[in-house]
Amino acid sequence: MIMSPVKRYRLFLFFILLFMGGLGPAFSQKKILTGVIRDAHSEEVVPFASVSFKNTTVGKLSDSSGLFSFYLSAWPSDTLEITCVGYQPRRFYINPLKDSIQMNVIFERGTFNEGIRVRSKVNKGLFVWKKIVEHKPEHDRSRLDNFAYELDNKLELDLKNINFTKLLKLKVLKPIEDLLKENMDSSEGIKYLPVYFTEALSDYYFQNKPLKRREVIKGIKLTGKMDESVKKSMGGMNQIVNVYNNFIPVIDKQFVSPVSVNGDSYYNYRVADTQVVNNNRYYHLVFTPKHRGTNTFEGDCWVQVGSFAIQKMNLRLGKDANINFLETLSLIQEFKQINDSTWFLAKDKFVADITPVKNAAGFIGRKTTTYRNIRINDTSVIRELEKNKIAEEIIPLPGSDDRTTEFWDSTRHEELTRTERGVIRMMDTLSNSPRFQQLTKKLTFIGTGYLDVGKFQIGPWYNWISSNSWEGTRLRFDLGTNKKFNEKFRLHAYLAYGFKDKRFKGMGEIFYLPSKHPRTYLWAGIKDDMDYGQSNYGSVSQDNVFGLAFRKNNVPIKKIRINEKSFEFFRETLPWMSTLLVLTHRAWTPLRNLIPADSFKTTLPGNPLTTFEVSLRLRFAYLETFIESNFYRSSMGSAYPIGEFWFTRGIKGVFNSRYSYTKIYGNISDYFSIPPLGGISWSIYGGKTFGTLPYPMLDIAPGNELYYYSGSAFNMMNRWEFIHDKYAGISVEHHIGNGIFRLLPKLKWRQFWTVKTLWGSLSAANKKLNFKQGNTFQTLDGKTYMELGTGIDNIFHVFRIDFIWRPFPSTLSKEGDKSFGVFGSFRFSF
Repeated sequence: MIMSPVKRYRLFLFFILLFMGGLGPAFSQKKILTGVIRDAHSEEVVPFASVSFKNTTVGKLSDSSGLFSFYLSAWPSDTLEITCVGYQPRRFYINPLKDSIQMNVIFERGTFNEGIRVRSKVNKGLFVWKKIVEHKPEHDRSRLDNFAYELDNKLELDLKNINFTKLLKLKVLKPIEDLLKENMDSSEGIKYLPVYFTEALSDYYFQNKPLKRREVIKGIKLTGKMDESVKKSMGGMNQIVNVYNNFIPVIDKQFVSPVSVNGDSYYNYRVADTQVVNNNRYYHLVFTPKHRGTNTFEGDCWVQVGSFAIQKMNLRLGKDANINFLETLSLIQEFKQINDSTWFLAKDKFVADITPVKNAAGFIGRKTTTYRNIRINDTSVIRELEKNKIAEEIIPLPGSDDRTTEFWDSTRHEELTRTERGVIRMMDTLSNSPRFQQLTKKLTFIGTGYLDVGKFQIGPWYNWISSNSWEGTRLRFDLGTNKKFNEKFRLHAYLAYGFKDKRFKGMGEIFYLPSKHPRTYLWAGIKDDMDYGQSNYGSVSQDNVFGLAFRKNNVPIKKIRINEKSFEFFRETLPWMSTLLVLTHRAWTPLRNLIPADSFKTTLPGNPLTTFEVSLRLRFAYLETFIESNFYRSSMGSAYPIGEFWFTRGIKGVFNSRYSYTKIYGNISDYFSIPPLGGISWSIYGGKTFGTLPYPMLDIAPGNELYYYSGSAFNMMNRWEFIHDKYAGISVEHHIGNGIFRLLPKLKWRQFWTVKTLWGSLSAANKKLNFKQGNTFQTLDGKTYMELGTGIDNIFHVFRIDFIWRPFPSTLSKEGDKSFGVFGSFRFSF
């Protein structure tokens, strides 16, 4: 019998339904459990964690992506146990009524020391470490002749330990209240709030011999206006961490790498297990610090069997690490095999949990960098590096800070997470909020001392009021222009008044910056004020609210007034050399405990302590880096020594100048690390003055009359105590790190020692002119002046105490007759 098409279709449908019906009970009995395991701090996946049902033999390991899954006919147990070396074990209740469960497992930090057992005379972990060190030359990327890659660099900042209920009541945050609530992490109660995100995309090129580096920044995504230095810092040029090096930089410290050639002196090693991934076997090597209080990590890595190349490295900062304000730190690097023998960095992630005060508000910084389009030993890399004008160049492309959304969507290496997208929207909204801008101004004013008001700037506030024995209470007010007034010109002036001497003082200056590349500027200024001596970064001068409280007792107070007119022309003549031309007219008026001006009478009328100078400075600083603002910049130093040479000619008869003379001066300074023994900064300098001159024009050794320690002065010497026309000196400061305090790691104190020496002399003619009755000047006459110091740094993270001895010269008198002093100072560092 032949069926009609309709009957055939109905019969086919019947059998399909019958078949599905028979399978229905089987499907209904299927139990499915899936999940992903992540590190609570770094948010990276945790591979090869043990996942098992309690009191059963049912279990498995998470894969290399931290994923796990079970397909069961029934739940073997109502408790799932998840464990992994270095993390606290987790247990989860399994609801027997559920057929499908999805889990997001967050692992909290534990200890790598748990479960250590010595079961054989051969330490397999030590064996694997030795093999890694043996094969380092094969896998360290610095061995390559050249390489290049595209990198995507992302930075996120999250607030933590914030009372978000109170935070949302602030009027300034009302415009983004919904965004704040949306972005708060409340996976296990509100823990942190992402508040900042930035991203940069660039091409990086490296050549080994001769060393050349080049980075072309193609795109930067950052809220707010950027200057050139911010653009350059967003790339990858100065953010390179190489785990194959013997030491790994953490903030400003050098930590011993677990694959250092001396690693066995600092770490314990063991092999936790061995796994197979994509047909490759890997050792799971775990390492822990051998001694407390050393700059070491704890963590683990996966090492390919045979080649002993590192596939993934996880580094954590130990609890005893001597870094301030850092509660937790993670550094993760992943490598991929790009050919049969070469492994190359594919991703690195840096997560720092910074808390200035324990259990108080802080923030979490997350930097993630991915590497694509890797080329090694390629002629195209050499051709690109031939474009360099200097050995290392960072080139932000025009428009790199104004890329479209379409550009980022098509070029970024990884899609933005929901959190990252939310932060971008939140910051865009905040940047347009007037209330938020006002709050930012107030916080900037408190922190820096300066406040922008329209096109003008007032401050610093800490100079507004001070006091000294000559002026009494001193008031001062500064007013300057900012970039809104003009982006090339800056005007600044201040007016001060002393209620005891009843005199006004002041200063005015104009700064013109026609070019930033090469940097060129012109500056002119006029000043009529008290001479408060040198004012250096990290020092406290007497012209502010803090100075009076730190002054030494029983030291004669010396006062002098200076009237100065000056002009400067600066230009970077070469990438590694700059030239500064200075014209200066000065007139000094001694006021107290110094030889008065009329003791140096000349045939010309007017103030006899009047000079006119022309100076030329050459500065040599190879690969020096800077932090730049709109007008000024601050040096961040160089990996090489920095030298300066000054030539000064005093010209008689110009603007009533009374003297002709010549001065030369030179110095060279450097800082270098000597891990694990800290770092040393040193300076060598010397100079000579040709001519017979009054004391203000000679070389006056920098003294310090405050109990606040000054790194740029002799702290057991007072101002105007030693004068010379020929001198030389050496200064050395060695920051040891923990030193002897490693035995008390919880204190996080640090040890250092200093030595400062000076040799000087004064010609017979200058002695005759300046050593008059009633003065307290001295000269070394070739003797050695020396200060030796040591002390304790990092007390409560911010205080430093220096103990200073003055052993030489023992034959010369000391004002106050002291050979030993104790000085304090504040300094903020990690």
